[in-house]
Amino acid sequence: MPKQEKKLATRQIYQGRAVSLRVDTIEKGCGVKSTREVVEHSDCVAVVVIDDRDNVLLVRQFRHPVQKSLLEIPAGGIDPGEEPVDSVRRELQEEIGYLPRKIESLGGFYSIPGYGTEYLHCFVATELVPGRLLAEDTEDIELVRVPLDEIPRLIASGEICDAKSIAALLMFLSTQ
Repeated sequence: MPKQEKKLATRQIYQGRAVSLRVDTIEKGCGVKSTREVVEHSDCVAVVVIDDRDNVLLVRQFRHPVQKSLLEIPAGGIDPGEEPVDSVRRELQEEIGYLPRKIESLGGFYSIPGYGTEYLHCFVATELVPGRLLAEDTEDIELVRVPLDEIPRLIASGEICDAKSIAALLMFLSTQ
């Protein structure tokens, strides 16, 4: 088993609204010193939403960093002091205008452990009740209903191409 790295020093070099960047000076298990650049980001939720007709509710939205519109599962950050399940309710109301009566955990994973701190809590949400969209920037989010049996094809074809959506959808499909 690899030895742990020991943090000797840390220096914050950027503090933004969504992310922070720090540089850690570390000592490897073998005694060699090095640096690690770390993107700090709050933990998030990623939600597989299933309606009463076995459709998966996805969102299509433009993602500036990759300059593309991506087909994704609803997701978002966990606010300070907020429980992940409460974040699920808030995010679904903000992004798709539904509240789930039933929320189940699928597990979770680190999205970018080589250089980032973000942990994604994955859930499945069912028994949907229509609500109202709460967020102000939802005009750029398109709700897309996809039959559950189409999901593997959309992943294989690359139409669903972001890691959180692929991972959470495959986690859900493995329970079926």
